[in-house]
Amino acid sequence: MRRRFVAALMGAVTLLGAVTATAAAPAEAQTPPKDPVVIVGGFLTGQPIAGIFYTGLADRLRADGYQAYIFGPVDFGLADIRTSAAALNQFVDGVRASTGAQKVDLIGHSQGGLTSRYYIKNLGGASEVDSMISLASLHYGTSVANLGAFLLLGNCAGIAGCEQMRIGSSFLNELNAGDDTIGNVAYTNFATIWDELVIPYTSGFLRNDGNNTNVTVQAQCPFRYVEHVGIAFDATVYSGIVDALRHEPIRLSC
Repeated sequence: MRRRFVAALMGAVTLLGAVTATAAAPAEAQTPPKDPVVIVGGFLTGQPIAGIFYTGLADRLRADGYQAYIFGPVDFGLADIRTSAAALNQFVDGVRASTGAQKVDLIGHSQGGLTSRYYIKNLGGASEVDSMISLASLHYGTSVANLGAFLLLGNCAGIAGCEQMRIGSSFLNELNAGDDTIGNVAYTNFATIWDELVIPYTSGFLRNDGNNTNVTVQAQCPFRYVEHVGIAFDATVYSGIVDALRHEPIRLSC
């Protein structure tokens, strides 16, 4: 009888301890949901090409738990960048509506960086975008477009997307007037010294007013060879993209 009493008492003490420990345990921190990510394609990558071209990047993002979407510019990027920005605005609205997310993250490759910035600056994107990441973009133009304009009758043969990417174009002057990094968006810009299409490669950088980070790949990984097209698929650059999406310091995995 005594043995049963002791066993029952010990059981009650164990149960009381478990209940107390459960009550005292702090609630687990809730990980905030990840923003959907929209990859904004560059020059000559309209749909359906963009959907194929950026599949590798989208797959990496999805493997890391992100909802990834691919946007191709209007008329393969030959049209006025403003037109593509308006289409991007509608595309993002659709992503936000379908996912329930208040904001998205943008990854703009090449001309896609300009499309993204125009949307943020002029079409309400400042309140709809959390992070804006550019890959080998040409925020201040490229001499390659200037050469193209010279060879094509001085005006890129009427191709708006080419004309607007010239150094000193009226479009870029308007886009870069005032603050480069509008709103509370976190901007990160990746550039490579081996870029054969954005010359100088530093055109891929933005002026910093506290919410901008410029990253030269070779500054952290001196022997890493990556050029204009490959930057969208490079594993080292991707490691920095993930850091940027997490709002962490950029530490490239060389």
